[in-house]
Amino acid sequence: MAPVQRPRGCSSTTLLLLFLSAILCFEQLVTGLQLSPKEEEVVSRFQEYLKIDTVHPGPNYYPVTEFLVEQGKQIGLDTKVVEYIQGKPVVLFTWQGMEPSLPSVLLNSHTDVVPVDHAHWKHPPFAAKMDQEGNIYARGSQDMKCVGMQYLETIRNLMAAGFKPQRSIHVSFVPDEEIGGDDGAKKFYYSSDFKELNVGFVLDEGLASQDGNYRVFHGEKTIWWFYITAKGHPGHGSWMFDGMALENLRISLDAIAEFRKSQFDKVKSGEKAQGEVISINNVYLTAGTPTPTGFVMNIQPSQAEAGFDMRIPPVEDVDAIQKLLDEEWAPASRNLTYRFIQKGKVTDNFGNPAVTAVDDSNPWWALLKEAVEKAGGTLAKPEILMGATDVRHARDQGIPALGFSPMSYTPILLHDHNEFLNAKEYLKGIKVYEQILVSVTGPRDQSEEPSSSKTRSGVLSETIHTEL
Repeated sequence: MAPVQRPRGCSSTTLLLLFLSAILCFEQLVTGLQLSPKEEEVVSRFQEYLKIDTVHPGPNYYPVTEFLVEQGKQIGLDTKVVEYIQGKPVVLFTWQGMEPSLPSVLLNSHTDVVPVDHAHWKHPPFAAKMDQEGNIYARGSQDMKCVGMQYLETIRNLMAAGFKPQRSIHVSFVPDEEIGGDDGAKKFYYSSDFKELNVGFVLDEGLASQDGNYRVFHGEKTIWWFYITAKGHPGHGSWMFDGMALENLRISLDAIAEFRKSQFDKVKSGEKAQGEVISINNVYLTAGTPTPTGFVMNIQPSQAEAGFDMRIPPVEDVDAIQKLLDEEWAPASRNLTYRFIQKGKVTDNFGNPAVTAVDDSNPWWALLKEAVEKAGGTLAKPEILMGATDVRHARDQGIPALGFSPMSYTPILLHDHNEFLNAKEYLKGIKVYEQILVSVTGPRDQSEEPSSSKTRSGVLSETIHTEL
């Protein structure tokens, strides 16, 4: 290779700048990440939101509330902040529709995030660092600060484009979802504030998809958290006798493990998805007589206890599960008792399965599906979510509600180390939400294809606007 000749009239500083510029251009070519100035501004707002530490335990919600209120002010939304529990504000934005008497659309998200183990993160979890590929590393980047900011960016763009929603759009940011939501969404959904919104349809969080389809959830498993406590005769560690506490508990553990295997086998064989089976996991186990350095080895304990996380799909017979618990897993005849930490129900407040219809009987579903397709995406088969989210409180009241987070070709990293979302995927999701809001809230002429005088979307939109 010939030696590099310095161009005449070029200073060392100029050469350095040219060199750095070449490196930057090369990196962009390699990574394929090219953001326009407007896209950089949008991504920057997302990063700013992610940098606000709302991690459990004991998140401070006031800084994030101030940030959100400022965003609403910039966009021009009506803003309301309420505290049903002191220190746990709910932020509510409203974009008034041209016909506010129509049932409204609510976009819900939560502001809190789960704890992090800093030692396992390649970047600080609240620095919102974006790498060369455009991956933004931060706790909450998938669960679910992305969705909350996408809502606001969508409304910002639609307002700027002159869109006028027929029905009102509300956006809620609630606390404490990650610890059950009793002081957040539950208080909000059963408040007079919520009732006044006249909500007809709710969107909340879903999960990332590792392929090109977007995942959508029309129901979720209910939670049963419980302890089983075994009691028995204490005795010398060398004796063998009936009625030992640990032996009584072991029989229960074996029975539960066999049940778990029967459910998991259906998933492994492809017969059912994770959300369609009953999951149960032993998450806590304790027994023994402790010492300062361990446990006494020659004493059989008089008590042993195990804790379980069980999730039940909304179509299951909970009476049959309760019978298993009473007769096989924790029968009193083996000196076993149980107590619930949380025991949810699989039906709504009217006794119906707590699921949202995902067929043509539900015009909201039809509009959502078509909107995603118009945005260039596709929806996977609707699923039952394995975990619990705030949207269950809407379904409990009979309100159609879907879990949806537009993240495709993205590893599922919620609650995991090195949680990230790619900037391009984040921006693409905003476009998906734009089409969704136009479809479910827009006047008929705005939800039609320009080349069609009356599309299916227009017919469905008319049905919603006139019947709901």
